[in-house]
Amino acid sequence: MRLPAMALAAVVVGAAAVPAAWGQERAPAPATAPVAGPIIQMFQWPWDSIASECTDFLGPKGFGAVQVSPPQEHIVLPEAGHPWYQDYQPISYQLETRRGNREQFANMVKTCNDAGVQVYVDAVVNHMAGSDGDHPGSAGSEFTKYDYPGTYSDADFHDCRRDIAHYEDKWEVRNCELVGLADLKTESDWVRQSEINYLNDLISLGVSGFRVDGVKHMPPEDVGAIFGGLDEVPGTGQKPYVFQEVIADSTTTAGEYTGNGDVTEFAYQGKVSDAFKNGSLAQLANLGDSMTLPGGQAVVFVDNHDTQRSSPTLTYKDGTAYDLAVAFELAHPYGTPQLISSFAFDDTEAGPPAEADGTTKPASCDDPAWVCEQRHPIIAGMAGFHGAVAGTGLTDWWDNGGGQIAFGRQDKGFAVINREGGELSRTFQTSLPAGSYCDVMSGEVVNGSCTGQTVEVADDGTFTATVAPNSGLALHAGAALG
Repeated sequence: MRLPAMALAAVVVGAAAVPAAWGQERAPAPATAPVAGPIIQMFQWPWDSIASECTDFLGPKGFGAVQVSPPQEHIVLPEAGHPWYQDYQPISYQLETRRGNREQFANMVKTCNDAGVQVYVDAVVNHMAGSDGDHPGSAGSEFTKYDYPGTYSDADFHDCRRDIAHYEDKWEVRNCELVGLADLKTESDWVRQSEINYLNDLISLGVSGFRVDGVKHMPPEDVGAIFGGLDEVPGTGQKPYVFQEVIADSTTTAGEYTGNGDVTEFAYQGKVSDAFKNGSLAQLANLGDSMTLPGGQAVVFVDNHDTQRSSPTLTYKDGTAYDLAVAFELAHPYGTPQLISSFAFDDTEAGPPAEADGTTKPASCDDPAWVCEQRHPIIAGMAGFHGAVAGTGLTDWWDNGGGQIAFGRQDKGFAVINREGGELSRTFQTSLPAGSYCDVMSGEVVNGSCTGQTVEVADDGTFTATVAPNSGLALHAGAALG
């Protein structure tokens, strides 16, 4: 039995009223462009810690947006050690999680926005929790599978009621259950409006965008109908930026969903990871040609929380090779770059550092339990590089046929990466204006001086430098000296 609209509005504070014309299809809103700075996934970071990092580091360094872990009430699994994936099993749309409550979430959004960093939410709308509630949810809600009081009841779920067995069958992928998770009828007006209410509640708090989880398990028209009901972000006159997680295969292509917004390009992490693991960077010369999406529709990453745990990929555990791959991602023009700030793990199911009750401990980059990839020296200055070269194309490519490459971003930037065991010494041709530049892979500009290496670009656009083994160099217009 469905709840009346007033009851749902009481659960989702500030949500929009259910429209009178339930049967009308909404067209997806025109896609809003991503921010100029890169997106960083603050995986499992508590709300208070994200607020501090926005103010202290991410804003000043030029990061454009934080992607935060799902903020809705989730299942609690103490017997499994409070694994990371419990957050991807919703119980209700109340903003109460192990990372903080509604007030803390709202404060984080405001603080990050004030620091010039937008907030994108990892939104789970394909399913609800996949097991009976042996324990109340993170907001205290009692539930059983297919019955989540105040949110959904049995009639709101697909009838398949078994795991997906044949991924070559598109109907099964979209109607059966992903690892036992209760699969929502996203074709239902009631379900769609419930999800729209949840997302609009987040928008009312200042959220500027969404990464939508598990999109291949929903038809494009269902996703588009949900997006079509979203409000404008307060004070912007624009709909939120949305990008969709689609792990493409022979049955489902990323291109099926581009009419709704940007899509994750999973081929990127495989191609770039392979190049940096094997030292074969020259193969990246025509990177865009080997992708499945145009760069303007793709969100790219070296790793995310899933690939860290399930796919052959580079991660923070690979040290400098990983840092250089992320620097490449931020320097190259293909796609909208997404980074991750991780917690350290050995067990792929482990949750973040936690108190005895399962709530997440504050994240601190002084604590080795939090990896803080964004603060690695090679990566830290590259967010500013990405912002400085926005809108420019790839120029002045050079490679040695192996693990040494260099390339420009027209007259705004130039990067060199040496993934080999010997020094790289040569004169590089750029399109940069003559002048002195701070190498942002080795330092930053402070009070008009460079804390790292200074590079002199001649009138003809050339400079000569020696790049150490397994390191890089990056110059951009925003780091010009004098």
